[in-house]
Amino acid sequence: MKLSTFRSGGAERIGLVHGRDTKVFDLAKAAERAGRTNPAFVSMLSLVDAGPAALDQASSLFDKYGKDDALSENVAGVEILAPVPEPRQMRDGMSFPLHILQAPRGQLKLAARAKGDAAELARIDAEPLGELPEVYRKQPIFYITNRFSVRGTNTTVKWPRYSQVMDYELEFGIITKNKGANIPAARARDHIFGFTIFNDFSARDAQRIEMEGRLGPAKGKSFDGGNVIGPWIVTPDEIGDPYKLKMEARVNGAVRSRGVSDGMLFSFEEIIAHVTKDETLMPGEFIGSGTVGNGCGLELGWYLEHGDTVELEVEKIGVLKNRVERQDA
Repeated sequence: MKLSTFRSGGAERIGLVHGRDTKVFDLAKAAERAGRTNPAFVSMLSLVDAGPAALDQASSLFDKYGKDDALSENVAGVEILAPVPEPRQMRDGMSFPLHILQAPRGQLKLAARAKGDAAELARIDAEPLGELPEVYRKQPIFYITNRFSVRGTNTTVKWPRYSQVMDYELEFGIITKNKGANIPAARARDHIFGFTIFNDFSARDAQRIEMEGRLGPAKGKSFDGGNVIGPWIVTPDEIGDPYKLKMEARVNGAVRSRGVSDGMLFSFEEIIAHVTKDETLMPGEFIGSGTVGNGCGLELGWYLEHGDTVELEVEKIGVLKNRVERQDA
């Protein structure tokens, strides 16, 4: 099933998306209609916490009342929020080899452009990509980002005032379930609640400077509204193989990036196994895949402009759409 958090009549609700993604079935209203109010339907985190019995009830309610128009609203008529508006934790990985190789080159080219050094740009372009650093094959690499800066589809991302170079990133990710530690990869699938799309908006010039300090990205990634997740969560049974999904990024309707979720150095199951070594994984966390190869402007040398509309589409999940605007424009 596809599960959404939405706002209607000033209230935050959760629902089941149906009708070819055009309608959302209000689970709390349906439970009231059935005479058995369920606290699991108060929020997406409550649903995650409640476990499989709550999902079974959601499915049963839809089977019984799904054709009742009074219990569904048009997706176009409500505000679709991030499926988990405030995750319990946010981690984002570096999983796709081509992006890992091309991103540093992009940062070098960005620095050369800032200096107006055409010779340096030509030299960087002429160099081969080289070999993948061994650390990326030894273990999953990830950073922790700001879980309070999450927004959903159809929102306007405000360009941070300290940046002149704004970028998108084409990613997908998981929402976790079932609290646990020291989880082996063979059992980690039991900790995946569902899949969603992630646009890790990035202030590349700020990121380039701070990464010289050899610590994770901070102001290059963490600004209000810059972590965009959605449009909803799709449960694993509907996804099938999550490592064969077509991915595409469009800017103002024109295709900028295409990729496939195949080729991750470590699967989400292996990432969970690594994360939970003597550390407790909480239900309702978000873990991102990292950017697919050629999945951002940093790799392509093609950045965002004021007023651009970015659409990220991942097969079997949907389309995550946002506009970017300068705050001083």
